[in-house]
Amino acid sequence: MHWKTLLLLLFYYSTHATVSPRWNRAVLFPDAQRFKRWSSSAPVSPVLQNSLDDVNMLFEFLLAEIEIDKNLRLSIKDEELASLRKAKEFDTVCNDIIPKSITEIRRLSARLSDYPRVLKKEDFERTVLTMVYTAYRAARSRKHQKDSWAESFISLYKALKHDLMFSSCPYNSKSLN
Repeated sequence: MHWKTLLLLLFYYSTHATVSPRWNRAVLFPDAQRFKRWSSSAPVSPVLQNSLDDVNMLFEFLLAEIEIDKNLRLSIKDEELASLRKAKEFDTVCNDIIPKSITEIRRLSARLSDYPRVLKKEDFERTVLTMVYTAYRAARSRKHQKDSWAESFISLYKALKHDLMFSSCPYNSKSLN
């Protein structure tokens, strides 16, 4: 009986040890792995912030009037901003990758609370955008729903704060990518 248990534990350990880091990343945003290219020139998994100009552009998108339709799709109302290439990537991330339902967002918060290392750039960015979406939904919801959205917002905030604190620790600097 003991040798069977030992064999099972060894099998589990070897399976767990050989899981690729790419799979671990997919756990936070599973839709990022299922994302299909919408054009041949688009990256498979877009990242919005590659330079300071990109950060400023993302800030402009978030300051512009954004609307959510009844299918929960986000769009930028400003036609000039919406016509930019970065706006198409913003649309892809916001509409095809980040979670939209309160259940999915709570699941993301739970995964983030157990995440053992510093978030990758794209995961951090997607978490921030999920937090923005959550704040937007909280602002436009009624009492009971507003409380649920607000709790989700706070959970995401705590996860991002933990990630920032974790990444600033000197002994964790080796784990930064």
